[in-house]
Parts: sequence; C-alpha cells; structure tokens
Amino acid sequence: MSSGAQFRQVAPVRLYQRIVEQIEQAITQGDLKPGQRLPSERELVTQFGASRPTVREALRVLESNGLVRSRPGDPNGPEILPFSPAGLTKEMTRLVQFDNMSMAELISFRMMLDGSASQLAARLRSEEELSAMERTLAVMSDAIEKGYEEFSKADVAFHEAVALASRNSLIEVCNHVVRGAVLSLISDKVAHATNSTELMRESLHHHQEVLEAIRVRDGLAAARLSRRSLYDYYAGYVPEDEQGLLMALVDDEDA
Repeated sequence: MSSGAQFRQVAPVRLYQRIVEQIEQAITQGDLKPGQRLPSERELVTQFGASRPTVREALRVLESNGLVRSRPGDPNGPEILPFSPAGLTKEMTRLVQFDNMSMAELISFRMMLDGSASQLAARLRSEEELSAMERTLAVMSDAIEKGYEEFSKADVAFHEAVALASRNSLIEVCNHVVRGAVLSLISDKVAHATNSTELMRESLHHHQEVLEAIRVRDGLAAARLSRRSLYDYYAGYVPEDEQGLLMALVDDEDA
C-alpha cells in the first residue's frame, strides 16, 4: 500500500563534486589551513583515483569559490586561501539583481545589522576604538569636497570600525557583505545625484550623531540613530510601496 510520499528521481553526482566536498570538509575541520598547499595535481590524481581533467575541474570550482589559488607554472600545489566575504557579497548582489531579494529586504537587513553593531560598540568600545571612529569621520568631512568615491571609502571605514568594536566577528562579516551588496547596486546613482554633496553632508551629520551616542555609551540611542541614518540615506532608492519594511525599523518617536 502506498504511503502517499512523493519521491523524485535521483541525480548522479559527478566525481569532481566529491573531490570538492572532501577538500571543503578538510578546510572546514581545520585539517587544511590558510597558507598551506594542496598536493600537486599529479599527486591529487593518485590520491583520489580520478582522471586529470576531473581533478582540474574540482580545482577550478574551488578556485571560483575563493577557497584555493592556483598560479600557472607554480610547481607547488594550489594554496589554501583565508576566508573572504567577497564571494558572499557577489552572491547577495545576484539575489537582488535576479529579483530573489528586494532592495527593501537588503537595506532593512543592513539597518538591523548596523543598529546591533552600534549598540554593542557603545557598550563595549575601547578608547582606542573610539579614536579610530573619530579619525574616519574627520576623513569623511575632508572627503566631501573630493567627491563621492573618497567619501564612500571613509564611510566604509567608519562602519568597519564600529563593527570591530562590537566584538562580534559574525556581525563584521555580515555587515561587510550586505554593505558591499547595497553599494554595488546604488553607488552610481548616489555619485551622480544632483544633490550628491548635500547627501554627503547629511550623512556626515548622521554619523556624528551615532558617534556621540557611542562616545557616551548610550547603546539604545546609537542603534536608533544608526537605523534612522540608513533609512534617510537609502529610502529614496526603494519603491514607495516597499518602504514600510524600512519604516518598521525606525522608532515611532523618530519617524
């Protein structure tokens, strides 16, 4: 008698995928660390009992995923790379571009992350970390006359300093990824906006407010101001019928 369960046909797994899985697992478990080398291509062929084209395809996939680096003519095996959020940034940008994730979802997630980072930084920051934030704002102020590109670099440095002071490496990584995805999608629009200079001045003012809340260790105010700052800066790039998702993260008293 049928149980009513529905099954799908199984798909064969290509041999190179099994090689990728083994190497990924060795990296995850710490058996392979950044800077170490995999065996040579010839040795990998022997160890895996696979053909040279199969091993090369596995290495191509690993390199595409940012896990290893191969240099043409290098007599050594591929090098294990340290973790980089670049791949995550690219994938998140694709999600938005292919309509799997809306700009409103992406920006609201950044508001949540940035608010949490600011709240933690206000409570945990050291004097050295506070000084680092102050220096980035000084650079931001000077960069307004130089143009959006220089201003954006200083802006990124400020948020990185805040995330570092949060003492949470996952917030650091996610913030980097989401910020990169947002900027990749709208940086040209901001840079060529007719009121670009005004936007930069307003952004600097908001950052100064967040910094002051972090300085006096007011975590709730730092989080609220951070979310509001991002809302004011990015809401105009979100369709009007989706802006409610962002407004939900802005405190009523600040709306």
